[in-house]
Amino acid sequence: MSDIWQRSSNILFIIFITAVVWMMLGSVNALIFFSIVMLWIVLHHTRHIVALERWLQLSDHTPGSIPAGSGAWDDVFAHLARYVRQHSQSRELLSLALERMRSVTSAMPDGIVILDEHDRIEWCNPVAEQHLGINLTLDAGQQITYLVRQIPFVEYLAARKFSNPLILKQTRQQDMIVSLQLVPYGYNQKLLISRDITRFEKVETMRRDFIANVSHELRTPLTVIGGFLETLSADENVNSGFNKRALALMTEQTTRMQRLVEDLLILSRLENEQNKASEKAVNVVSLLHGILQDAESLSAGRHQIKLNIATHDQLLGSEQELRSAFGNLISNAIRYTPDNGEITINWENRGGQGVFFVQDSGIGIESEHIPRLTERFYRVDSSRSRETGGTGLGLAIVKHVLNRHEARLEITSEVGKGSRFTIWFPAKRLVSED
Repeated sequence: MSDIWQRSSNILFIIFITAVVWMMLGSVNALIFFSIVMLWIVLHHTRHIVALERWLQLSDHTPGSIPAGSGAWDDVFAHLARYVRQHSQSRELLSLALERMRSVTSAMPDGIVILDEHDRIEWCNPVAEQHLGINLTLDAGQQITYLVRQIPFVEYLAARKFSNPLILKQTRQQDMIVSLQLVPYGYNQKLLISRDITRFEKVETMRRDFIANVSHELRTPLTVIGGFLETLSADENVNSGFNKRALALMTEQTTRMQRLVEDLLILSRLENEQNKASEKAVNVVSLLHGILQDAESLSAGRHQIKLNIATHDQLLGSEQELRSAFGNLISNAIRYTPDNGEITINWENRGGQGVFFVQDSGIGIESEHIPRLTERFYRVDSSRSRETGGTGLGLAIVKHVLNRHEARLEITSEVGKGSRFTIWFPAKRLVSED
């Protein structure tokens, strides 16, 4: 407010002097005096405006580069110098914070790429340059898909489903396997995080090969042992009750080990990505009728098993693998459902997706166990699993089969009332019956 009164007092003073000149020297001289004063004021402000414009055109705005002013402009330039000084301090703090962030991200073992809303590269750390074969100096502003051209990555980026990482094996460095994870943030921006998992993949490959080789080597001696045990069990000369019980127990455990070896071999084959299954249109109705006969044989009349067919749509996939997945779910329902229980098998088209589910009236599963059911050898009740003859690998096999068929498993259960295992197949896997 004081500045306004000061400016007003200056104008009033000029008017007062002009009035004095008018009374003493006449109106013409007063007008000339007033015009000269106004012209001087205009030139004064014009000179400072020109100086301010030239300063604004400078590329480097530092407090020392602000022009000197007089009168009212002295205060204006003083305020401007204070603002520039504060702005410079803020820029220095931001630059320091950015430099620290770059130092931290450069020291990280994971690669980081910042992508804008159009998937263009804004910044990346040296590890990402190594993993993806890009150069920030040359490639900043480029579409990431121009540089990482592998089809799985392009599809992963276009799908906008970033909950699961992408394993990329065909990078520019042929001996490197990279895990890529996109994390959305801000306004349609994304962080692309890359991780070198070559060593872990090699260890996993060694583990799979070891299990497959051991399982394969165990198959032959177990077959021989099982054959001799069967022969001895049928020998009428074995009269001792103890011997008969021992032979029956050895035969039972040998059969269980044979099932375990077979399941391990199936898992190894499913985990081997080089082992691509030949896909064709599978007649699901015919397949389920065949599995139903096996289920009735396993149940031996102890359960009521119903098959409901609501659609005759076929599935694009591997008949052998689908038989294994469906059969495991149905055999589990039989094993964990008490005598006289009900088991329902359904195949239907729901909203364009193929839906297969098995509903039982069995013992049910507590909610805390459901997320871990597809882990190999995970058992809710170990003693119960041994009694029913389960290997602990059935649901792990189901999970791998569904992954190969782009399907998902949904499990709902209530203790004492039963469980439902539902498989959802995508619409592109359905083959409509003509």
